Amino acid sequence: MTKKTAPSNVNPTGLSRRTLLGAAAAVTGALTAREAHAESPPATSTASAAAGTFALEEATVAQLRAGLESGKHTARGLTEAYLNRIRALDRTGDLPLCSVIELNPDALAMAEALDTERKAKGSRGPLHGIPVLLKDNIATADRMQTTAGSLALVGAVAPRDAFIVERLRAAGAVLLGKTNLSEWANFRSTHSMSGWSARGGLCRNPYALDRTPSGSSSGSGAATAANFCAVAVGTETDGSIVSPASACSLVGLKPTVGLVSRAGIIPISATQDTAGPMTRSVADAAVLLGVLAGEDPRDAVTATGRGHAHADYTRFLDPKGLAGARIGVPRERFFGYHPATDAVVERALELMKAQGAVLVDPAPLPNVDKLDGPELEVMLYEFKAGLEAYLAQLGEGAPVRTIADLIAFNEKHRDREMPHFGQELLLQAREKGPLTDPAYRKALAACRRFSRAEGVDAVMNKHKLDALVAPTQAPAGPIDLVLGDHWLGSSSTPAAVSGYPSITVPAGDVHGLPVGVSFIGRAWSEPVLFKLAYAYEQASHARRKPGFVRSVDLRGA
Repeated sequence: MTKKTAPSNVNPTGLSRRTLLGAAAAVTGALTAREAHAESPPATSTASAAAGTFALEEATVAQLRAGLESGKHTARGLTEAYLNRIRALDRTGDLPLCSVIELNPDALAMAEALDTERKAKGSRGPLHGIPVLLKDNIATADRMQTTAGSLALVGAVAPRDAFIVERLRAAGAVLLGKTNLSEWANFRSTHSMSGWSARGGLCRNPYALDRTPSGSSSGSGAATAANFCAVAVGTETDGSIVSPASACSLVGLKPTVGLVSRAGIIPISATQDTAGPMTRSVADAAVLLGVLAGEDPRDAVTATGRGHAHADYTRFLDPKGLAGARIGVPRERFFGYHPATDAVVERALELMKAQGAVLVDPAPLPNVDKLDGPELEVMLYEFKAGLEAYLAQLGEGAPVRTIADLIAFNEKHRDREMPHFGQELLLQAREKGPLTDPAYRKALAACRRFSRAEGVDAVMNKHKLDALVAPTQAPAGPIDLVLGDHWLGSSSTPAAVSGYPSITVPAGDVHGLPVGVSFIGRAWSEPVLFKLAYAYEQASHARRKPGFVRSVDLRGA
């Protein structure tokens, strides 16, 4: 989901930073054993890596690809470099980042095989030999786990790769590992803490280690910002890609629901879930989406995307793409909750105008205040149905098969699974009936009506808009183990509930904490959003690398 949260810390060397997670050391030890197969050279020191001596820092897919083609790089060399950086920085120090939940023991073997293939047959495409991280709710039928951060799924065997993993393998990507996340993609508690999972511990924000990376694709965001991979894949139900992307100075694309298959991804909502790119540049997001998008018989909704998927989204990148674009500014509800955030986005709007955009300001988004209640009702119903269907297809020995089993597991292992917050959403979902219930059908109809025909489509038709633009959210709040996440506001819900696309791009910072601006469009308008986002990115150059500082410096504020 994301608008809520989750935290804690487990060291993959087997040392637990917090005694409350000491019981998770057995799981951590298992990860260490898998990592031992990687046979990587000794890691560089944390100090030198953090100081910016990493040779691949801020490298784009195009740059890495050029290096592979020229012989400057090999896939194995790239993979070793990222593995070393993860080992040097992710779980070290007293405030570890904890963005990666598991490394792929077969990553180096994959990379070597791809190097051999490149020499013999040439390149498969732009991701051939490129290291990619995956969120730990995306199934891989290999020696890695797929757990959604929960101890309840440790040891459960995925019967096959998720469809998007099949596509990544076919494209020649190196699956580097799995990223930490808000447990169950932040759909467990009404007052969770983003970035925490019982299996992975507390993921932190690399821009200030006492701040949230936001959720639920927190690890994918923090790891990509920290240059632990070339690109990463996250998932979103409501904000889980764009929120951590904004908090970590990244580009995050939430595609139209139906453009990217969800088969093999641990679900929340059949009507809102999607996977999508989390990258350091718009161009990299375009490359990655071209691999992920496509029709899949295992996910019927992808049939609605027939004719809308593109193999190459980079052809829509235009540095002058803002010229003449009509962009609506929905101020009501999406501005005004944090003056410093507003100031960053006002500067972004001025830059868009300077690049030739026509701003329709204000362009109120109707009925947005009617979405929250029906959205939660829909998610509760769909989570129960979708999760139990996912659990049913796991191999023998899976610890849980139903929502009731999961609730019981969490109660039995309360010291490890619920040290900070409970499972209120699981309890609510357990009580829901089938998807034929009138209450579900009524809530779903309300969501579709108020978000689409009487929402995004209405305002865009009225003003003949190419996109809407708004602050993605306020800067990252402090990690709070007692009260949970601190949310001021965000703009993810209209695109999430409608199933329409949105993309966030770095816009600036507040006291060193990144702030993003989101472009929201109609269904299947990814080409338009890429054009606008790329033009803004090329004019603003607002992305900056993280400093791994302990806390925000507020002196003089």
